[in-house]
Amino acid sequence: MLNILSALLLSASITFGSPVNYPISLAGNFGEPRPNHFHGGIDVRTGMVEGKPIFSVADGFVCRVTVGLNGFGNAVYVRHPNGITTVYCHLKKFTPQLAAIVRNWQYKHQTWFADVCLRPTDYPVARGQLIAVSGNTGASKAPHLHLEFRATKTWSMIDPLDYLKDFVTDTTEPIAHSFMAYPLAGSGVFCGSSRKQSYGFTSSRLTRKFTAWGKVGFGIWANDYMEGSFGILGVRHTSLSVDGEIVFESDVDSIPDNCNRMVNSWGDYEHYCRTRVWYMKSFAEPGNTLPILSTAQASYGLVNFNEERDYHLVYTISDIFGNSRQYSFVVKGKRQEIPTAPNASLMNTLRYDRMNVLQRPGMSLKIFTGLLPDDIELMPTVRSDTEALSDEWSFYKQSYPLFGWAQISLRLKKTVSDPSKLYIVSHYGVDRYMGGTYKDGWVTGRIRELGAKYEIAYDDEPPVITAFNAANGRLRVYAYDKRSGLRSLKGYVDGHFVLFEYNEKAHIYSCDLRQSPSIRKTGGSHLLKISATDRCGNKADFSTQVKY
Repeated sequence: MLNILSALLLSASITFGSPVNYPISLAGNFGEPRPNHFHGGIDVRTGMVEGKPIFSVADGFVCRVTVGLNGFGNAVYVRHPNGITTVYCHLKKFTPQLAAIVRNWQYKHQTWFADVCLRPTDYPVARGQLIAVSGNTGASKAPHLHLEFRATKTWSMIDPLDYLKDFVTDTTEPIAHSFMAYPLAGSGVFCGSSRKQSYGFTSSRLTRKFTAWGKVGFGIWANDYMEGSFGILGVRHTSLSVDGEIVFESDVDSIPDNCNRMVNSWGDYEHYCRTRVWYMKSFAEPGNTLPILSTAQASYGLVNFNEERDYHLVYTISDIFGNSRQYSFVVKGKRQEIPTAPNASLMNTLRYDRMNVLQRPGMSLKIFTGLLPDDIELMPTVRSDTEALSDEWSFYKQSYPLFGWAQISLRLKKTVSDPSKLYIVSHYGVDRYMGGTYKDGWVTGRIRELGAKYEIAYDDEPPVITAFNAANGRLRVYAYDKRSGLRSLKGYVDGHFVLFEYNEKAHIYSCDLRQSPSIRKTGGSHLLKISATDRCGNKADFSTQVKY
């Protein structure tokens, strides 16, 4: 039966419909640049309320249902026969049949965080079939549907509007606000300066004539807009031409999952951290392998002003619907002295195209090939404290996120009673647990941010369980761990496991005994036991009598 259904799905033609039963209005579009990631789908408005019906956009089968993972809250994954999987996120509720499947899985595995995989015959769906109702679960800041399209085999993110544009109305052109010039250090100047500098687009054709000499990159601050939407959206297509020849082009149609953090390289991350404005570079750093970027070969998109003449630059920005605008300006090549780039410390310089190991007394940092956008000179600093378990290390003067995980090892300076309780902590805004494995006097964890401060921490304190209340079979408990963080919380009534759901926004765990398959209402007292465990294996237990 399974092979027959799979063959039918593969041979079937497929058409896509809307995930909602009203006109689609977007609060966010695909590929918008955000810190450390691109927006991986579209955000469909639900009128700022929960409970709107959500439908499968095409024939297929529910292949996966998750709860509490990846910031998606409640999410349904539907696999379609054309090699696409759609993901519906931040849902309030699943259909009753799906909810029962998930609940059975949660009780079997005794955890609220769920990752349920289904076979093609378990839950086939047709286009327009109800699969859930909208909500505000997970990392959502307001009620909406986050809808992703993924390539089933590679899991690359795909623009949903490539398939759903017929259900969206957009006749509004994108708008560019300004451009940024990036003289290459030691190789270029712009308007007499080797520093980056921005200029507003007061009109689509700037009359001011700029000057430059040597190699200069450019970037653009632009947004897309859509009628019926109050959101500021990302631009689908950008090109920069010089004297009629395209030197840079981007088409944000599909992004490999392992390239997600390269948004920090394409965008001017340093400028965004200061201003919350993204300038997207019209050149590529050598370690940036985003396939959505195309540059003139060998130049990486940099413009070489090596003749004393006028260079005509034109930006073209457009959306998926063909709405487009052009912005132009003239740069005059003017021969002038280019300041020499400051000499970098060879001891602290990392290469983007190789494995890098930085070692100092009491510290070892391994940054693997492919984690850097370009060569970088680190600025390692160390702080010693006689009361601390290790020295505290930082490697850059400001935030500098890597494309993936690097490895850090710190030497333990003090004896502890239980080395399994040691871990690496990151100090950057809030303290973060970075894992930890102890061996031969060293603790090893992983990092993705060079600007944070890292040291060894120790956690032998159990979590805290407090603020318990119960009414009519509904139980609520507040639990937290102030060091390594909570790993799990489990509840038992009269020895039977009961499911506590985690509210990510309120940090409260709640249980409805009426939904428990093993607890019957008797009107009498029942023994409730709650067990909370942190990431270092410390455990706290709480017991009380509840009436139900």
